[in-house]
Amino acid sequence: MGTTKLSLLLCVGVLLLGCCVGRFVVEKNSLKVTSPKSLKGTYECAIGNFGVPKYGGTLVGSVLYPKVNQKGCTNFSDVNFQSKPGGFPTFLLVDRGDCYFTLKAWNAQNGGAAAILVADDKAETLITMDTPEEGKANDDYVDKISIPSALISKSLGDSIKQALSDGEMVNINLDWRESLPHPDDRVEYELWTNSNDECGPKCDSLINFLKDFKGVAQQLEKKGFTQFTPRYITWFCPEAFLLSKQCKSQCINNGRYCAPDPEQDFSRGYDGKDVVVQNLRQACFYKVANESGKPWQWWDYVTDFAIRCPMKENKYSEECSDQVIKSLGADLKKIKDCVGDPHADVENPVLKAEQDAQIGQGSRGDVTILPTLVINNRQYRGKLSRPSVLKAICSGYLETTEPSICLTSDLETNECLENNGGCWQDKSSNITACRDTFRGRVCECPIVQNVKFFGDGYTHCEASGSLSCEFNNGGCWKGAQGGRAYSACLDDYRKGCTCPPGFRGDGVQSCEDIDECNEKTSCQCPGCKCKNTWGSYECKCKSGLFYSRENDTCFGEAFLVFLSFFFTTFKIALLNELFLCNHLM
Repeated sequence: MGTTKLSLLLCVGVLLLGCCVGRFVVEKNSLKVTSPKSLKGTYECAIGNFGVPKYGGTLVGSVLYPKVNQKGCTNFSDVNFQSKPGGFPTFLLVDRGDCYFTLKAWNAQNGGAAAILVADDKAETLITMDTPEEGKANDDYVDKISIPSALISKSLGDSIKQALSDGEMVNINLDWRESLPHPDDRVEYELWTNSNDECGPKCDSLINFLKDFKGVAQQLEKKGFTQFTPRYITWFCPEAFLLSKQCKSQCINNGRYCAPDPEQDFSRGYDGKDVVVQNLRQACFYKVANESGKPWQWWDYVTDFAIRCPMKENKYSEECSDQVIKSLGADLKKIKDCVGDPHADVENPVLKAEQDAQIGQGSRGDVTILPTLVINNRQYRGKLSRPSVLKAICSGYLETTEPSICLTSDLETNECLENNGGCWQDKSSNITACRDTFRGRVCECPIVQNVKFFGDGYTHCEASGSLSCEFNNGGCWKGAQGGRAYSACLDDYRKGCTCPPGFRGDGVQSCEDIDECNEKTSCQCPGCKCKNTWGSYECKCKSGLFYSRENDTCFGEAFLVFLSFFFTTFKIALLNELFLCNHLM
């Protein structure tokens, strides 16, 4: 490799890795040790740039440090870290070193761990755990990592190990609720992206994300829930190399704006300057679309361009780009005016603004990793997938102002699937207080068929209202026998569980039939015959008489005729009185 080429590539590498004057900010979340008492407190940990951080939520677990394979570089084939019902999820603690961070996380996930904590191997400022560089590892598994990861300091790691060796249980609460600011009802986010589609799995992953996230992004943008801005990384060629072949092939506007060779081979394929031009066209498309009030059209352009104009089919060109722009009805002339002349020795306002934006501002560090997602001025860490990114965006809203898309089943954390999330449930009626949200599970007494349940949501929920007996019979006794059914549930103003007439008991666990005949509480009239039935009794008088249950006595037929005549006469007299009153008053 020639000296000029080597120097240029080194400069590119330095800029991308953020080792120059720039400032790289490590995104962090809170780690709270709740036990043992000697370790109780809140500590910082660095979010890994892979897996799925639980933005907006929390995760409680118990730490386990393996007796063997303590760096987590091989499979945990003979161990199962899956928590048992009623137990805390397992946070696997491993040591840094000997293999990639991603491999440690992958092995921990396959072993059943809910999260991985990596203890640093030296006293230093926390760093961001990143994915392996292209071609340096078999990284097919990286996109499959779904557990959160965190790097902790060496001192905290040593303290946790000591506590575990002393037989102490170490419980930790990982908290991502403040990892992203959530000030109001609109989220501002930007994606640092690239039109290059020949950089391997990372480029493929980015293109797939753009296609998959397009519908969600446009929906949020059209309804005013978000303000999205696409961004493009460029750098300049050092003045000493402006006339070099490498600089001329990788840069436009006399070395002001450069991109690496797509294939990293200067002798074939497309050049870095081709990538810069297409990046500029995408940025200009957004600028023109935004000025026309339709910024969401950018998503249509970049996804259509990726499909219709790929490098591998030799269609990555201005002509193909023009066709896509025309098909979307955008103003091609305005876009071309924005792009300007790439060969001119002048600044391009759009690319100059992109270079300036790469430098960190406020809480956001320099953009040095491609792709990079920035949400509410904080760099996102984790898997670039639709559910993960949408969850992070949703956590950027002030609570209760989230759009409805944040409350769909797509974003459920599925914490209720394990041990019912530690919430109350009634298995017999399949009712639970556990509800999955993008912020994590909540234990909240439910509303079922317009009946509100009240309680703490964790140990107790009780139905209220007139339909409370419809759910598990209100927790009361019920029974059926011989075609008759009885219930101890009171569905009126009294509420509670009381055995019905003919039974005695606590009304909850049992109600026993009362034998009225043996206990001589009913059917005690002279000559009456008593027969006990379940929940009641039958009483027969001697011939010619009729039994009155209300009075527990027998009456003759003549007496019954007299009663009937008396009540009929009284009714007629009462009606006459009412008639006279209505006509005299």
